[in-house]
Amino acid sequence: MADTPVTLVAGPRQSGKTTLVRHLMELDAEYLTLDDETTFLSATNDPSGFIQNLKETAIIDEIQRAPQLLKAIKKCVDENRRPGSFLITGSANVMTLPKVTESLAGRMETLTLLPLSQGEIHGLKNNWIDKVFAGQIPVPEKPVRGTDLVEVVLCGGYPEVLSRSTQRRRSVWIKQYMDALLQRDVLDIASVEKLKILPQFLKALSLASGQLCNYAQLGAKVELDHKTSAKYVTVFEHMFILSRVETWAANRLKRIVKTPKLQFMDSGLLASLQGLTPDSVQKNRSAFGGVLETFVFSEILKHQAITEEDYYIYHYRDHDKNEVDIVIENAHGDIIGVEVKAGASLTPKDLRGLHRLGKVAGKHFKGGVVLHDGERVLPLGNKIISAPVSSLWSH
Repeated sequence: MADTPVTLVAGPRQSGKTTLVRHLMELDAEYLTLDDETTFLSATNDPSGFIQNLKETAIIDEIQRAPQLLKAIKKCVDENRRPGSFLITGSANVMTLPKVTESLAGRMETLTLLPLSQGEIHGLKNNWIDKVFAGQIPVPEKPVRGTDLVEVVLCGGYPEVLSRSTQRRRSVWIKQYMDALLQRDVLDIASVEKLKILPQFLKALSLASGQLCNYAQLGAKVELDHKTSAKYVTVFEHMFILSRVETWAANRLKRIVKTPKLQFMDSGLLASLQGLTPDSVQKNRSAFGGVLETFVFSEILKHQAITEEDYYIYHYRDHDKNEVDIVIENAHGDIIGVEVKAGASLTPKDLRGLHRLGKVAGKHFKGGVVLHDGERVLPLGNKIISAPVSSLWSH
């Protein structure tokens, strides 16, 4: 806000955007939320008049409900390019919405606010990605393991979920949260012909989290064609519910044509959609591995937002079905591979994907990390290290 006319704080509903921007009310800013129907009516009926009547610094909450305001904001900024004029929030990626035709390029900076990371929850400021690229894998003093790790993963990072003391109360909140998203927020960003089928489709997507994105197969589960399936996946992506993770390849052109992988953005939401509870995981741990991978993926995304350098997140899969769950690449093309294992012990098979990735990447392979439900940080040879999952939020 010190040097940019428009700042957009984007992220899923209930991630803390409104709480964050309300802390800035001391700036003598005018605060308006488009969730208020009268405000919404004014913004949509007369966008230019709405913007012209605001104070010098204005906070506009939930901008995706009235994307036509962005055109009026652009006109206002072009007439007076004063830094800190607008602080806006969006529960959807408004710059990808079909209704948005005017570009705010060069006038706006976007900051993504995801649910809380474990580092934020525990008051730590370390950055796991920066440390691993520097060859300094964090070592937890008291590794979080077993049932404690399951509890952390099934909670996820939404502040409201973390404030509830029992799994039952958390599940109730998540169900109501998802119902509200599917019944109302979807319509703010897309024309959805089959609204009633979205809950079943989202359930099908939850069962495919961590797998390659096959729109025809996903759609077939709820009688959608592959084009409609792809469209609805994009809608959920714009709402920060899930993400498509591109495939890493040594040849950058090949990355464009390879099949992406689906990942949910919060392990608590995914666990709820799959019906997982601490008791069900204790009885059958097989389903926990996918949710744990989602947890690690979301933690790494949150670290990516505050790294010293620019990093890009991929996955790896070749024709021989060698896979690496997460590949982190820096601006120089150097990479770190991350494998996620729900067990405490490892086998040579668990390292096969990282070994293959190391051969393909050559000198750009800076190392591999196997995050697991164990206690110690141990070298495994060929630049590969095993570490507890809780190294993600350790010094």
